[in-house]
Amino acid sequence: MSSPSAFDPGNRLIAALDVPGRAESDALVARLGGAADWLKVGLELFIAAGPALVRDYAEGGCRIMLDLKLHDIPATVERAAGCAADLGARLLTVHAAGGRAMIEATRAARESGLRILAVTVLTSLDQRDLAEVGEDVPLAELVLRRARLAIDAGADGVVASPHEAAAIRRIAPPGFLIVTPGVRPGASAGGDDQKRVASAADARAAGADLVVVGRPIRDAADPAGAARAIAAELAAAG
Repeated sequence: MSSPSAFDPGNRLIAALDVPGRAESDALVARLGGAADWLKVGLELFIAAGPALVRDYAEGGCRIMLDLKLHDIPATVERAAGCAADLGARLLTVHAAGGRAMIEATRAARESGLRILAVTVLTSLDQRDLAEVGEDVPLAELVLRRARLAIDAGADGVVASPHEAAAIRRIAPPGFLIVTPGVRPGASAGGDDQKRVASAADARAAGADLVVVGRPIRDAADPAGAARAIAAELAAAG
């Protein structure tokens, strides 16, 4: 099998298709009109519409981030990653908390061109949330520990909030991807469930390669216009 080719980030914007079904997804993709170079298919849409949606979009030329946050025994994750690669997804998320062996088990899928992103700590969590599940390590330290694990286990990158991107960039090898959700215009959570947020420009300045944006695009009167504005902000940030 060949190793992955050089990574092309496009305009660095991943539009999250956080909608309930195929009809809504198709409509949002049509309204975006290619303004975001990447599309994210998460759990809700994947369960509702199935693998066929990912395959159809990939065959239509869309770059797909399949955000399933896999966390299971290594053999199961190995087979699931292979299926994701067969669908044409370009990025797949797994939980870094699944451990080294689980991340390493995705090697064969990576050789086919799929890139694996290890989720460090969800952007919906803060220090209090971590304490409730028995993690008494400072949040920023836990993110870095999991990022180091991902690097050592051969992941292609991590998913982390903009708040931790700069620290990860300092320890990451060349070409290691940092993908940041929790991007909001004006860096305001706006009452939703994201707790560690920043603007697109700030995320890029901190070292993010790609940013994931959901509600600010999906709920905009003009999703394409909203996406173009964010892409322009990313371009201006370098």
